[in-house]
Amino acid sequence: MRTSVALTAVALCAATALPAQAAADARPQSRLEGQLPSGASYLMDVPADWNGTVLLYSHGYRAVGWPNPAENAPDSATRDKLLDQGYALIGSSYASTGWAVTDAVPDQLATLDLFTERFGAARRTLAWGTSYGGLVTTVLAERHADRFDGSLSMCGLVQGGVANWNSTLDPVFALRTLLGTDVPLTGFADQAEAQSAARTLADDVTAAQRTPEGRARIALAAALHNIPGHNDPAQNKPAPTDWAAQQANQYPAVLGLVQLPAFGWRQEAESRAGGTPSWNTGVDYTAMLHRSPLYKEVTELYKEAGASLRADLKALNRAPRISADPAAVRWMRATSVFNGRLTKPQLNIHTTGDALIPVQAESAYRRAAGAAGSGALLRQAYVDAPGHCTFGPGEMTGALHALEDRLDTGRWNTSPAALNSRAEQADPGGEARYVPYRPTSYPRPHDLAHPGDARP
Repeated sequence: MRTSVALTAVALCAATALPAQAAADARPQSRLEGQLPSGASYLMDVPADWNGTVLLYSHGYRAVGWPNPAENAPDSATRDKLLDQGYALIGSSYASTGWAVTDAVPDQLATLDLFTERFGAARRTLAWGTSYGGLVTTVLAERHADRFDGSLSMCGLVQGGVANWNSTLDPVFALRTLLGTDVPLTGFADQAEAQSAARTLADDVTAAQRTPEGRARIALAAALHNIPGHNDPAQNKPAPTDWAAQQANQYPAVLGLVQLPAFGWRQEAESRAGGTPSWNTGVDYTAMLHRSPLYKEVTELYKEAGASLRADLKALNRAPRISADPAAVRWMRATSVFNGRLTKPQLNIHTTGDALIPVQAESAYRRAAGAAGSGALLRQAYVDAPGHCTFGPGEMTGALHALEDRLDTGRWNTSPAALNSRAEQADPGGEARYVPYRPTSYPRPHDLAHPGDARP
């Protein structure tokens, strides 16, 4: 249990602490730290031989009560490589924690304004971010395109807010129904009620893992969220048909989903939205499971357990459904849902074994950009690795250079071979794991380019 909580918290936060001073071998630089009028802190590192490009970094999700320092890079190794190459790095903490997009966007823009006031106009300005910061980056790219030349979303929550909270609802709805747990899934009075519900369901999931039928049901819940069977670098990679090992790897991720995002983090987001922005009215869970890449695993585990998958799916489809609050959906759509209309190039990178923001999130954004006519401006590339945001410094730096090459030449060159070459050049001896890959569809996409699709 400790492992699953740590995995989920560290992964979605994507918030590696940065040292107070630049590495000793970094080039001489200016470091500016302070506070914005909103109360957010900011951090700026500008090398003495600044190359004219500023990178505005948006950090990942931080739950209420977590430390909230300003960050201007994904990690210290990547930061030092970019400073040594002459890039200016800036970023803010956001004025609040939680689902803080309404603070994050103005705070990031204010940080950029302050940088320009202090150091002058940049030759090129790029937005980049990890995890929840990928959502912030994409909001900046779509809604403030005049401020940026391009953007890079890494392991980003690019399915948008409504799709994210719907997809977070589905696995816990399945677990509650099939395990007979009597807890609310939405509309919590406060954090205490949400956390109490999380503990109760987590206890039932822990008990279910001890039986073949329970393990099959946990695999079904994992399939509704597309949680892969190899999702943590600490795990052994199962054989393609080792269903038991795949389920054993999914179990900590399902437990982590219950313990943090599905209840406590949901309650905080609902408090901002003014109600429940999620629903499963009209959802056909049988059809959803058939679309999942994990369908075969689920059917085999049910067969081995001697349990009836058909009966469980019938129970899911007959269970009382959850309806959304229309005003809350409108708030989430207005703040955290994408229209796909890019006017500047955006490159997205994602690990294939991501349990927290499954790689299918990229399919959701590709769908939106295609419908909006922006497909030529979007490229998506995939790193063959388990875990959330488990990129190496070279893989991230190489992606950044590929985006710059698109801006310089007007042409994309994001083949796995080209990206791996850039990664190796950026970090000799480091990881270079880009592969040809196309994710399956997101379970329940929801974007502004399809206004009549999947409404509550």
